[in-house]
Amino acid sequence: MAAAQRKLLEELMGSAAIGGVPDLSNFRDEKICKSFLCGLCPYEIFTNTKADLGPCHKVHVEKLKKDYEKDLEKGGKDFLREFLSDLRTFIGECDKKIRQNQSRLDKTPEDKRVGALVNEIADLANEINTINKIVESLGEEGKVMDALAALKKADELTVVRSSKEAELLNLTQGGNPQANKLRVCEICSSYLSIYDSDRRLADHFSGKMHLGFLLIRDKVKELEEKLASKDEESRSHRDEKRDSEPRKHDDRRDRDRDRERDRDRDRDRDRRRDDYRRDDYRRDDRRRSRSPYRRRR
Repeated sequence: MAAAQRKLLEELMGSAAIGGVPDLSNFRDEKICKSFLCGLCPYEIFTNTKADLGPCHKVHVEKLKKDYEKDLEKGGKDFLREFLSDLRTFIGECDKKIRQNQSRLDKTPEDKRVGALVNEIADLANEINTINKIVESLGEEGKVMDALAALKKADELTVVRSSKEAELLNLTQGGNPQANKLRVCEICSSYLSIYDSDRRLADHFSGKMHLGFLLIRDKVKELEEKLASKDEESRSHRDEKRDSEPRKHDDRRDRDRDRERDRDRDRDRDRRRDDYRRDDYRRDDRRRSRSPYRRRR
């Protein structure tokens, strides 16, 4: 009974009106999320994080995504520019928040040496985290010697970082308010403490929110390079087409010139033929005028 009533309501009001998916059959419909079709909708990335954007205001339909992919295989038009525009919007909001958070930190007075150490420690933490990822990748590929060399480099940087942290601690001990110094993550805008343990930093860098913004930033860079290459190919094609136009005009002028030359040649031939006929007629006329019969008359 409930199913029948639901079906009746769908027929009268549409499935979207009662919480279902709208009856859309074309992926080009403006209500369809183009970012979802292209494989990466930001609204889905940050679910249950501090950057949770809530549900996407457009429709996600898996079947239409497959239809879009099939259309691309046949040479159909893509939505990459619209996709790039959407991603840039999210990155722009994140960058704005990064500047705001950094501005708040910059307003806090601090010793120059403290500030320098903070930046150095932050850079070392990022470098160590990057090398650790490389070590994992090399290990999965079976490149043991390369992985060990990279791990040794990470250990050396960890020693340097510990030394700088000890120096910073000596400068800030005694209840100094800088003891809990913060910095801003340049990927996701989160605050990080320079005294966070490697484990805590690793949790941040591998967290859903940080990886989500990192994924979007990488995708934006990839799309910008792809579309720039595509635009360059289009310009080259237009230039080649434009360069070929003068040759076509030259060929047309040559053909017109040849036709005019042929017409002139035909006119000269006709003129000579007519002249010859007139001369022949005159000779015949003179011969007739000299005949004995005409003289006797």
